Amino acid sequence: MGKVFKYGENIDTDVIIPARHLNILDIDELARYCMEDLDPDFAEAVQPGDVIVAGRNFGCGSSREHAPLVIKAAGVSCVIAPTFARIFYRNAFNTGLPILESEEAAKAVAAGDELEVDFASGKIRNVSKNEEYQAEPFPPFLRNIIDRDGLVGYVKEKLAAGLNQAGQAAAGKAAAEDEGVVGKEDRR
Repeated sequence: MGKVFKYGENIDTDVIIPARHLNILDIDELARYCMEDLDPDFAEAVQPGDVIVAGRNFGCGSSREHAPLVIKAAGVSCVIAPTFARIFYRNAFNTGLPILESEEAAKAVAAGDELEVDFASGKIRNVSKNEEYQAEPFPPFLRNIIDRDGLVGYVKEKLAAGLNQAGQAAAGKAAAEDEGVVGKEDRR
C-alpha cells in the first residue's frame, strides 16, 4: 500500500529529473532531486511503496532512462496515468518500474489517498475512498521483466540459466567420456 503523489498532464522527463543533475552517477543520490522543480518536497516526503498518479502523456520529453530510474530509486512502487509517452513507457519496463494506464484511476484518485495495486489483475484499490479501478494487467512476459528488476536482470537470469544448462550438458558429456560411453572419435 502506498500514498499517492498526484500530478497533472504532460509531466516531462526534465521535470522528473532536471538535466542539471545528470552528472551525478549514484542513482540513490540522483533520486534526491526527483520531481524537485515540480514538487520540491517530493524526495523528502516519498516513502517506499508510494505511488505517483498523473494525467496524460506522463514522461514526455527526452528519452533519458534516468527518469524511470530515479522514480524507482526514490521508492515509488508504481506510476499510474491515462497514457505515457512512448519512450518513457518502454524505459519504465526496461528499468523495472511498474506503470499502469488507467483513465478512471487518474481522475478519481486524490493526493494523499492510499492505494493497493495488483499488477497481475490490473486492479487498483483506493483504500481511502473504498473504490476500485481497473487498468490493463501486465502480460506475463512484462511481469517477468519487472519482477527481475528490469530487462538487464531478466537477460542476466536467462543467460545464467542457459550457461547452467550448457554447463550441465558439458559435464554430462565429460562424465560419459570418462566412463567410455562416448568414443574418442566423438570428441571434437
